[in-house]
Amino acid sequence: QMQVHESGGGLVQAGGSLRLSCVGSGRTFRMSALGWFRQAPGQEREYVAGISWNGVNTYYEDYAKGRFTISRENAKNTMYLQMNSLKPEDTGVYFCAPIPPTWSEEGPLVTYEYVYWGAGTQVTVSS
Repeated sequence: QMQVHESGGGLVQAGGSLRLSCVGSGRTFRMSALGWFRQAPGQEREYVAGISWNGVNTYYEDYAKGRFTISRENAKNTMYLQMNSLKPEDTGVYFCAPIPPTWSEEGPLVTYEYVYWGAGTQVTVSS
């Protein structure tokens, strides 16, 4: 399975910013659509945003639109999530994972289950 490592989380006040990074291994990472997910305490993991393998297409869930920006640098095997205007409800563990290509264009309309989750990176937003 694809190996990924998330980093960049931390503690920030409401209204602040963080940039998360996801570093992956090999050609599979560069050729895959990728997504960010998050899991708040006591809640299920949810989709945040996705990007196509070449960075041309992006998709954001409504709560992320206008505040978060997903990007990638395939030459560095790295994907990013720039998060601005953070809110306490953005608190959670953030994960990256490969996604079906359609998720980066139309959102999570097709069923997909990923099992090889990494450790994620903790984001805590204080009020």
